[in-house]
Amino acid sequence: MLSLWLTVFRDASRTQADLSEYTILFLGDIVGRPGRKIVSERLPMLISEHNPTFVVANGENCASGVGITQDIAEDLFKIGIDAITLGNHAFNRREVFEYLDGDRPIVRPANLPAAAPGKGVTVVEKNGVRLHVVNLCGRVYMTGYDDPFPAIDRILEELDSPNVLVDFHAEATSEKMAFGFHVDGRVSAVLGTHTHVTTADETVLERGTAFISDVGMCGPVPSVLGMDKDVILRRFLTSMPTRFEVAQQPGVISGVLIRVEGTTGRAKSITRIRYPDQR
Repeated sequence: MLSLWLTVFRDASRTQADLSEYTILFLGDIVGRPGRKIVSERLPMLISEHNPTFVVANGENCASGVGITQDIAEDLFKIGIDAITLGNHAFNRREVFEYLDGDRPIVRPANLPAAAPGKGVTVVEKNGVRLHVVNLCGRVYMTGYDDPFPAIDRILEELDSPNVLVDFHAEATSEKMAFGFHVDGRVSAVLGTHTHVTTADETVLERGTAFISDVGMCGPVPSVLGMDKDVILRRFLTSMPTRFEVAQQPGVISGVLIRVEGTTGRAKSITRIRYPDQR
């Protein structure tokens, strides 16, 4: 009888712990067909292995390396991605404008004029957890965006949940780090995207925000940031204008797994994921 009671008690405790904690699998910039292929083929395995509550991915390079289309976005949702973030290539495909204005969980940079297509914040909900997903662009070496620092302050004043993930799509690691410190303790995670190279600075900041300067890409290797290396080399060697093309080699998945305390929104850990591991 005592052993039965202990078993029930352990099961109840585990359930309670599970409800108070959730996980996010975030995938870096998906680049072209090779990136879509590896994510489509291997995401079910990663979901089975890590059992994330939410899967979020940056999809701004999905369509031939620049932009995204409605069909591609819907394909990503079908394979288990809960929300899609974008970036400076959000509007490279004009046919996606109307789709971005719809109710699907796909976000473009929030620090664009309100008249731009789409939205900068979306909400996904599972197992009683509401996760706000925010997309912002940096301004160092990038133009056309409002200041992301007061922009996130305004956004956070309006949200009704401590569980917030920010995809900070920016060029400079200094700007990404400064932004992380600016919102530390106010969001669950600040995840850098855009530069396509995974950094080794993943950490939980002092007040509980998970941070990494860049998650990396889901795309072809070897390549130069997902683009055909021969094309890029020709551009560097000749300084002549060159049309970039997505490399056609097999892709890798780069991402992070974040454990979050649901009641406070504070991150407990952040771990880099790379599959297959070809370092």
